[in-house]
Parts: sequence; C-alpha cells; structure tokens
Amino acid sequence: MAEPKIKYDRQLRIWGEQGQAALEKASICLLNCGPTGSETLKNLVLGGIGSITVIDGSKVVLGDLGNNFMLDESCVGESKAKSVCAFLQELNDAVKAKFIEEYPEALIKTNPSFFSQFTLVVATQLVEDSMVKLDKICREANVMLIFARSYGLTGLVRISVKEHTVIESKPDHFLDDLRLNNPWPELRKFAETIDINVQDPVAHKHTPYVVILLKVAEEWAKSHQGSLPSTREEKREFKELLKSKTIAFDEDNYKEAVEASFKVFSSRGISQDLKQIIDDSQAEVSSNSSNYWVMMAALKDFIASESGGEAPLEGSIPDMTSSTEHYVNLQKIYQAKAEADFLSIEQRVRNILKKLGREPESISKATIKSFCRNARKLKVCRYRLIEDEFSNPSITELQKYLTDEDYSLAKQILAMSPVKSEIYIVAVGFYILLRATDRFAANYNCFPGEFEGPLDEDISRLKTTAVGVLSDLGCNGSTVTEDLINEMCRFGAAELHAVAAFIGGIASQEVIKVFFFFFSFLFNT
Repeated sequence: MAEPKIKYDRQLRIWGEQGQAALEKASICLLNCGPTGSETLKNLVLGGIGSITVIDGSKVVLGDLGNNFMLDESCVGESKAKSVCAFLQELNDAVKAKFIEEYPEALIKTNPSFFSQFTLVVATQLVEDSMVKLDKICREANVMLIFARSYGLTGLVRISVKEHTVIESKPDHFLDDLRLNNPWPELRKFAETIDINVQDPVAHKHTPYVVILLKVAEEWAKSHQGSLPSTREEKREFKELLKSKTIAFDEDNYKEAVEASFKVFSSRGISQDLKQIIDDSQAEVSSNSSNYWVMMAALKDFIASESGGEAPLEGSIPDMTSSTEHYVNLQKIYQAKAEADFLSIEQRVRNILKKLGREPESISKATIKSFCRNARKLKVCRYRLIEDEFSNPSITELQKYLTDEDYSLAKQILAMSPVKSEIYIVAVGFYILLRATDRFAANYNCFPGEFEGPLDEDISRLKTTAVGVLSDLGCNGSTVTEDLINEMCRFGAAELHAVAAFIGGIASQEVIKVFFFFFSFLFNT
C-alpha cells in the first residue's frame, strides 16, 4: 500500500496535511447507492475518507447496469449496497467500508438515533417527506447533512448544517491588503527614505508603485486640506498627477501606480461583511464557544481598541516593478506589521481562553495565524431547516424567478440554437417541479412518466400538482411553463449516469469543503 503522502500528494498541495487528517477522521453514511450516491462516494473514497457506511435495501436489477458503472452482470440479484461497497473498497483499501441492507426511509422512521454516529450523512434520491424527517434528526444530533438528487437532465444539491464557519474562503477575486489608504508609521518612514523625483532613470523606473502612491497621495493631501481624492474628477486629476511624474515612456512602475491608484481611494476600515460577523451574538463567547468564535472575539477587541478600525494585515505584497533592494525591504515591512498584529491577537486569544477556564494553548499558533491572515475573508454560513424552506419560502424571490425573463436559464442557449423557440426555462421551475413530482408520487404511487405509455394523463396531473405546490407556497396565479412540465414527465424519474456523475461531483466537492475551514460552499436556501 502506498504511503499516504505519496498516494494523496496532489490533494495535499491544496488542503495540506491538516485537511487530509480531517478527511481521514471523517465517517460518512450514504443513503441510496444508485448512480448519484455511488458517484458521490467514489470521489470521497479516492480522496481518502476515513470510513463509509452504505445504506440501501434494494437488489441489483438489469436496468442498474446501464447507469451505474460500479455494478456488472455478476451483481444482478445481489444486494446493491453490498455490491457497490465492495467496488468502492477496491478503489482505496485504506478506507473502512461497510454496508447495511435496509431501505433508508425505514431507517429514518424506525431508528433515528442510528445517524448520530456519523460525521456527515449524504442522502441521495430522497423524496420531500423523508428529507424533512432526516434533516430534523441530523440537526438534533449535530450531524452535517447533504442532499443530492438527479432527475432526468436536472438535479439538486442542498447542504443542511446549523452553522459552518470558514477561515480560508479563498474568493476568486480579492484586493491586496496594502493599506495605502491608511499607512502605518513604519511604512510611511520607509517611503520617506526614497526620492521619487530622482533623475537617475534606472532608479526612477525601479521605484515600487507602493512608494509612488504613498508619496503622491501625501503631496495631494497637503494641497487638499489633508483629504484624499473622493470625487470622480479628483480621482482623474490624481491619475494625471501620477503620470506627470514620469520621465520616460517605458516606466512600468508608474503604469502600475496608475492602475492601482484606486487602492488609495478605497474606504478605510473593515468591510460590512466582516462587521456583521464580529457583531454577531456568537462573538460574545462562553465556555462552550468554538475556537472560531473565541478568535473572533479577540479580533473584535483588536479592531476596536488597537488597530484603528482595521483588520490585521495579511503581510504579503504582489509582484511589482522594483529594484530587488526596495522590494525586499518593503516585503519585510509588511511581514513585520503582520507578525505584530498576529502576536497582539494571539495574546488576546490566550487571555480569553484563560478567562473561559480553558487551556490557553488549546488553539494552535498556526490556526491563529491563518485566522489573522484571512481576517478580511472570514465567512459564517447558517442554513435553515428543510421544513422551514419548504413551508416558509421567500415569496418575492420565487415570483421574481418565475416571472422575470432576465432569470431564464435558456435564453442564451436558445439564442444559439437553430430551432427558434419562445420557451423560457426558468431556474426555479425545476425546483418547483421536483417538489411537485414528490407530491405526484405520494398521490399516485409512481413518478410522472415512470412507466411506458402515453404521457398526456401524467402531464395533466403534474400540471395540477405543480399549481397546488405554488398555491401552498403563496404564489397564487404563478405557473410553470408547459414545456418544462412535459420535459419532467419525459424524464420519468430516470437517473442518467452523466447527470448523476455531475451531481455527485458537486456533492462530493461540498462534502470536502464542509470538513475544512476553507473554501466557501453552496449557500442555496
């Protein structure tokens, strides 16, 4: 068996040894091992999840061979849970795998305490009633829950956790924390040692843009009663002032300064998102508070009493045109400030832990440092109960998506299609119809279009059911397009492998995120 560091080398580069350790400690329960569930679990097993338990009471039939690559002819007539579990075990022998041959719906009804033993439950292909019951069970047991479902050419992934805190949210786009709009004394002092009006062309074109912006901003402030540019015209004039400082056409550092000039104009202090988090009631910590909220309490005190309203500095600077000496010195100044901010917050964390009667060293330096480095990107996600989502939706949002063509999923696709049509498939229509199909199944003991024969009767029934769902949600008078209803009937509740693999990929990706304190995940309630 390969060494873990070799086997998981590529993913270790993404989430590190700490993340891999969290994955290997996790225990996952899968409900229903059709193609959606099997594909979800396959990705997690390959990633090195600690243990899996597969729950499914059905037997393998010939039809399963066409959409589940983890089954073959030798499995026909055998337990589906046993067959899939054996295949998954072959993919990674380091994963502990077991199966229980029982229908998930029965287990939810008769043995709710069963689920408390797991870190996370992945529930696939459950209908509405079972989803509501399982969600309540997992909430009470503090077990994370992810629903995944594929239905014809559509599907859904729904996360349900009471609260999930994220330290490294890793947003796609985020501004560098250079603090050009509020420089600290050491940065100002460094800028003062450099003359941006030097006549030596080599020195002039190798002055870092951070220094150029600080010096020009200081010059601007002296002639504008201490104020930085705020209006559109003032910002334009500031850029012209920057350009006037150039002495040659090929000075990339001045071009960089003009492009980054908006960093001087940006507002000081923390973002509204971060303010909302530090003002959360959870930031008033108790002995039961999580490490995240203990660190948040320390951050709140730091911002209020020491930093002048700023988050701790990240300490990194982007690449820029500069002499090596200037760049290295600038880098050291940012790193020193970040270290000082970290030490200040670390001391606050230790003091808070001591006051709470907890071990002062129980939160590692590495965790606190990561928290400080990502302070501007912290996230808190809270999910309401499935029952609450189903019974108390946002009427305004639903009606907007049902009636506004701007939210059509198909407009751009149809524009490129050779078949011109006036069909507008609204995103929320799938959601409404997935709920309608569950109600249809409860009323008629089958899903629309599930059996061979004319679809007209099922189409009529599904349309009536969908209208009933919308009415119960408070969207009286709203409808779902006929074409979408026809498609849902044509799907016949089929689990197509390509769609199941896609939905399973998304679900497994969200499972990975749930285990770590980084990456933002689906927030879809």
